[in-house]
Amino acid sequence: MEILSPQLQSYLDKHTDAESPLLAHINRETHLKVSMPRMLSGHFQGRLLSMFSHLTRPRRILEIGTYTGYATLCLAEGLPDDGLIHTIDINEELMERVRGYFAQSAFNDKIVQHTGNALDIIPTLADRFDLVFIDADKRNNENYYDLVINLLNPGGLILVDNVLWSGKVVEENNDKDTLAILKFNEKIANDPRTAKLIVPVRDGLFAIRKL
Repeated sequence: MEILSPQLQSYLDKHTDAESPLLAHINRETHLKVSMPRMLSGHFQGRLLSMFSHLTRPRRILEIGTYTGYATLCLAEGLPDDGLIHTIDINEELMERVRGYFAQSAFNDKIVQHTGNALDIIPTLADRFDLVFIDADKRNNENYYDLVINLLNPGGLILVDNVLWSGKVVEENNDKDTLAILKFNEKIANDPRTAKLIVPVRDGLFAIRKL
């Protein structure tokens, strides 16, 4: 199931700020050279992440799931001069490519890369965060959320990607990823510590504000 038709998505792209040349390059390279390019946030969602970052003006951002660094750079656009983004990914093979992209950006000095299992790395981080983006293995969304909610400053924002899972959340589907997403979505819907909203962009983006 596609939430938006290709024609409507094209219309949205045309009426949204353009990608930077570097982001357009990462987009092309990811689709040409990296497996599972659908995992890329892409133009429209990237602009949405940038907008959230500019609106919240976070001093510290945590990203769980770097992939090829597209979303990292979009989120970094809203950082103040003293801001930092910590980004975690378990895929060591992509790290050299991603470091090269970051080095070409204006945000290289604001990005702290971590390679390994996020469940092990998050408890070692000394920072508290204003914005968290979770876009990694879906079966661990609950575990990531439980780790980061206590590291999030009051008023901080958690964004979780792929919460509509190509529409499978409203279909008769028993695969483990879908069941994990359904369980996570119910958990968030019933969490009194937060205000929350699912934004039906691409594969669904859960925006969760800590009260």
